[in-house]
Amino acid sequence: MAESNKMKDMSVNKLMIQMGIPMIFSMALQAVYNIVDSAFVGNMKVGSESALNALTLVFPVQMLMVAIGIGTGVGTNALLARTLGQGNGKKAAKVAGNSLFLGVVIYAVCLLFGIFGVKAYISSQTVDAEVLSMGVDYLRICCVISFGIIFFSLFEKLLQATGRSLYSTIGQVAGAVINIILDPIMIYGLGPVPEMGVKGAAYATVIGQVASAVLLLIFNMKLNKEFDHDVKYMKPEPSVIKEIYAIGFPAIIAQALMSIMVYAMNLILKFNPSAQTAYGLFYKVQQFVLFLAFGLRDAITPIIAFAYGMGSKKRINDGIRYGLLYTVVLMVFGIAITEIFPYAFATLFNAGQSREYFIGAMRIISISFLFAGINIAYQGIYQALDGGMESLVISLLRQLIVILPLAGIFSLLVRNQMAGISLIWWAFPITEVIACVVGYVFLKKIKKTKVNLLS
Repeated sequence: MAESNKMKDMSVNKLMIQMGIPMIFSMALQAVYNIVDSAFVGNMKVGSESALNALTLVFPVQMLMVAIGIGTGVGTNALLARTLGQGNGKKAAKVAGNSLFLGVVIYAVCLLFGIFGVKAYISSQTVDAEVLSMGVDYLRICCVISFGIIFFSLFEKLLQATGRSLYSTIGQVAGAVINIILDPIMIYGLGPVPEMGVKGAAYATVIGQVASAVLLLIFNMKLNKEFDHDVKYMKPEPSVIKEIYAIGFPAIIAQALMSIMVYAMNLILKFNPSAQTAYGLFYKVQQFVLFLAFGLRDAITPIIAFAYGMGSKKRINDGIRYGLLYTVVLMVFGIAITEIFPYAFATLFNAGQSREYFIGAMRIISISFLFAGINIAYQGIYQALDGGMESLVISLLRQLIVILPLAGIFSLLVRNQMAGISLIWWAFPITEVIACVVGYVFLKKIKKTKVNLLS
């Protein structure tokens, strides 16, 4: 079956599985980047505790760079899939070209921040000189060489929009393997390579990302024949950029809010550096689980968007049903892993003084995974059906409006010795349940106003 016909003719259940598995694997590997760095850094002979804290503090900016790249890619993905579903090849070429122009702009912003803004950002979260130095070194490298992760995110979505998710996974695997191989070599100094500590972790990460981006560029040029590849299509067209961000901006906000939430939580937990480090370590485990849901979302969105472009009510409803079903299965699996193996994760990171806080966070926050996964699936469905505002509201509820006031209030009780630190972790399950209820109401509304009107 031709790739261009697969999105139209293959059963939605089979298509969801065929596209979803590579995307889930790809996103899981993306989360592995941060876990691997922390695992190797946590086992450094000198300064491991400070290094882990430094990586916790830089993580929000890493997430923000990914957020902007992925959000732009999500908009490109949905718009490109819908445009191809309508049979408009010329517009599809413009969508792809304009997304690459946007990638250049995004990289320029990241580069400037890497040169001028890194030290001020890290110093806002810590007064420890060693942590500050390590954080600045790591983050500056990641920002200056951020073109790898940015263009990987865009090329990945171009391949996914045409049903070629397997190739994006190949690129992701290649980058992850390179990162894992280089981490011990560059962190500890093996063979002719000098010991670089956290700088080595940063270099290993960005080299892996650049390798992934180059590989996906080749795949995109060789395999995506549904639209033309020409530099002229990179000429910015405001109407196309507006359409990309009409879909992608809520996704950027959703991802960016994750960065804001982690940064704010670092500030809330600043009174207890061990709890702060524990939260940062757990968040990387949490991202591994939730990235499974993000991977499936990246299959849900183009499948439903293509069906929406076709005007197929049945395929849209099938996409919603199977998307939610498989998301629940993935999240139950994620909860099982985190509830059964918290001590193994603590040992992996060599958590030290943060160990008990880390295990407590894992036991409580992992309860929220089921509801968080459903919320992520809801957002993929909304984005495919032009429900950008609904997606944005869910993101705001999950990562700003509910979670931060709750965590702030609970932290005051902890600091006044009226409760244990574990009370703060309960803010996460409470928030996800509230957002899930609101998300269900939004889904019913969108089905009534958009899907049910189709023939």
